[in-house]
Amino acid sequence: MFHNKIFRSVANTDNGEVGDETRFHYQQDGELVWAEYGGGAIRKGFLIAAVLPDNSLDMRYQHVNTQGDLMTGRCRSTPEVLPDGRLRLHERWQWTSGDESAGESVVEEV
Repeated sequence: MFHNKIFRSVANTDNGEVGDETRFHYQQDGELVWAEYGGGAIRKGFLIAAVLPDNSLDMRYQHVNTQGDLMTGRCRSTPEVLPDGRLRLHERWQWTSGDESAGESVVEEV
């Protein structure tokens, strides 16, 4: 479902660092999903996730932003199949670094 997919951010709460220039390159091996990401305010990032029975992702992420800060967090990402067959991921996340605030974002397959 996620293997070799590229996603871009289409919405994020103000406390997030991912923006419309950020690209996520997903890979999948069975119940294991991982991605490398970067662009915009993100210099380099990585995520790893377990696919749950409902196809949502239980995810942990880490990145270095353009200011040089190492940021970490957790996310639950729920997929939606769009009418054209692309995936949209609805994400509820929380920083485990910095102010530990929470937010929501949406990324779509390009």
